[in-house]
Amino acid sequence: MLPNPFATRFTRPGAIGYLFPLGQSAIGTLDLLRSNRWWGEIIGPHGSGKSSLLAELLPLLEATGRGVALYGLHQGDRTLPITKSDVKSWNADTQVVVDGYEQLSWWSKRRLQGWVKAHGAGLLITAHQPMGLPPLVTTQPSLELARQIVAELTKNDSTQALTDVDIAAAFARHPTNLREMLFSLYDVHQRRQKANDQ
Repeated sequence: MLPNPFATRFTRPGAIGYLFPLGQSAIGTLDLLRSNRWWGEIIGPHGSGKSSLLAELLPLLEATGRGVALYGLHQGDRTLPITKSDVKSWNADTQVVVDGYEQLSWWSKRRLQGWVKAHGAGLLITAHQPMGLPPLVTTQPSLELARQIVAELTKNDSTQALTDVDIAAAFARHPTNLREMLFSLYDVHQRRQKANDQ
């Protein structure tokens, strides 16, 4: 049986490139961040592509000479796993990146911003709602975007097990969370592939 194109290894952040809306690009986003003195926020609902966009931007940041200090927060995290030696190493070339910033407590956000400013570093965050930093990108799921992602994932899938009706139905069930939509298509694809193999 061929591998399912919706398996986690194919859909995790960074596995496929972030699909920018017309007129936007990774370079344009990086230029906007630079013009904001390396401060900015990427906003969007859970599963809408924020982490995928970060995965696209991080190598570009490093290519400009920025030293990336990446911190990812998981459900329930209220503080960052930062040590004093981490903070001491920050400087004007450091790009502090926090994925899931909205989970931090008010005090943790304030303290982090103080540390970043004190060292002249940059701060790039992802969050579900605006957090007061300069806006860079708002990730907005749509059926058209869902179709583009599925087309990218299935371009080498000879079984063509899914139809546009499947994609539309999965998107209708998960209109703001593309990650969950892809998880649901994994199950549909498995069932169709098994039926085709019988």
